[in-house]
Amino acid sequence: MIKQTPLEILSSVFGYSSFRPYQQEIIEKLIDGGDAFVLMPTGGGKSLCYQIPALLRPGTAIVVSPLISLMKDQVDALCANGVRAACYNSSLGAPAARRVLAELHAGALDLLYVAPERLMNEAFVARLQGIELALFAVDEAHCISQWGHDFRPEYIQLGRLRQVFSDVPMIALTATADPQTSDDILERLHLQQADCYAAGFDRPNIRYSVMDKLKPFAQLKEFLSGRPNDAGIVYALSRKRTEDVADRLVASGVAAAAYHAGLPAAERQRVQEDFLRDDLQVVVATVAFGMGIDKPNVRFVVHYDLPKNIESYYQETGRAGRDGLPAEALLLFGYGDIVIARSLIEKGRNPEQNRIELHKLNAMVGFAEPLTCRRRVLLGYFGEKLEEDCGNCDICLDPPQRYDATEDAQKVLSCVYRVGQRFGVGYVIDVLRGSQNQRIKQLGHDRLSTYGIGAENGQEAWGSLIRQLVHLGYLKQDIANYSVLKLTEAARPLLRGAQELILPCPRIKPKAAKKKVRKTLEELEYDEALFEALRVRRKDMAVAAGVPPFVIFGDQSLAEMAAFRPVSQEEMLAINGVGEHKLKRYGEDFLEVIRQYCNIQD
Repeated sequence: MIKQTPLEILSSVFGYSSFRPYQQEIIEKLIDGGDAFVLMPTGGGKSLCYQIPALLRPGTAIVVSPLISLMKDQVDALCANGVRAACYNSSLGAPAARRVLAELHAGALDLLYVAPERLMNEAFVARLQGIELALFAVDEAHCISQWGHDFRPEYIQLGRLRQVFSDVPMIALTATADPQTSDDILERLHLQQADCYAAGFDRPNIRYSVMDKLKPFAQLKEFLSGRPNDAGIVYALSRKRTEDVADRLVASGVAAAAYHAGLPAAERQRVQEDFLRDDLQVVVATVAFGMGIDKPNVRFVVHYDLPKNIESYYQETGRAGRDGLPAEALLLFGYGDIVIARSLIEKGRNPEQNRIELHKLNAMVGFAEPLTCRRRVLLGYFGEKLEEDCGNCDICLDPPQRYDATEDAQKVLSCVYRVGQRFGVGYVIDVLRGSQNQRIKQLGHDRLSTYGIGAENGQEAWGSLIRQLVHLGYLKQDIANYSVLKLTEAARPLLRGAQELILPCPRIKPKAAKKKVRKTLEELEYDEALFEALRVRRKDMAVAAGVPPFVIFGDQSLAEMAAFRPVSQEEMLAINGVGEHKLKRYGEDFLEVIRQYCNIQD
């Protein structure tokens, strides 16, 4: 048998004609036996980076995944493409578990998905030592880092893999990691020699919007009224609120349900399955509705409450538009949410962790305040610079009033410099406002030229400006060193007066008026009636097969079918997402719909 190339596997198995940025390099690195660390946005194609090498290297690939539901979705999708995949977790009964282990020992699996605690069980490690392994893939790798927003202690043991299986290539993948988290992942997994690939954090198909939180349920209802057929997720902070919002949506005629960790497992499973199968339009959830959501046609994500950090926000909004089609992310932002979030953090018993979480909360507030392009702030947090405004967020589409912030910015930068670049935001603001803080007097900072020069502005105004200076790259916060503020090279011309800084007027208090979220981007030009007919056929087939509709074909594939109207198997293979296995299994059913529709139209 002639060995296929990665590109041939991509086409014949997964139905795509070309790789996305960095995918081919990563795949070839693993095939050659090297290690890799991958930062790639949700929906960017991370899974293919290890799935294709698993099909081309001898042995079984072991994939570490944190959630049973995530494993199931991945395995279902792989099996639908004709790949030999299975998961080994606590959801399996004894007979099923024995069958999976038998397939593993017989070399009948290309990929096996395992939870970290089961993988690092001594007996399972010993079992793997007698099996040919293709590679290890650590998915959601940010879970291993104390700096990560979703730290999981059971992930820490994974560092032993490099010691026990030194000759097996390893890949660690995540969509959410700031520089500190990335460094921590590499150290804990002993991947310091791995090649690192950062495909960028930008999701240009998602429109980011923030509305002042005035009457949140009324705002949510208005938002949903323009999207009667779109699937979406509404995130809220408390279990009680998820149930309250879901009940009110149902009473309003919306197919909605609540999801949180306090519900019985059977109810959580039912809600998730109904959502995946398009039987529910909206799930109102806490963060418990997390990484296992692999539904590609989520068209919107609404945050009813302020998330605790940008990583969570980015990951949760990233569940919208995984298929690459236009999607929306709406945040209802109220200053009261900040107080609640801060008080919850300060109740923590670990001072170091509290400090980290407060830093992350402040960054989240900086994103929510209507000052600069949302996408520039979001990408800047992850160390990625956007050279110009995105044109696809509420700030770009409906700009606020602007003012000359040059003098105030110079005051901030000068104060940071004069206190020795050794203090955080709160202390710098106290000096600017002329606080009678005893520590300021002890250090002699009440004698500085910048002491009290900002007394005319309140603490919130200065805090807002400092956050913008951080986002724009004039200041940096050293999170590993108590979040002290330091000047960057970009600050020099601004300090000297050689540069002007124009910023949007800060919103200190919520405005009375709210802004409507605008319509989505221009989509692929396709026949909507044909698209709906294809969706109906897909739904019927999914019910018969007992799988979510997207396992058969995603919305992107149906949209292309409705745009290009393939009427032969050869033409159908040219549609993205249609591989040889799916063509044989489902192709004729969809071709029948298209042929019938075209005959009617003709």
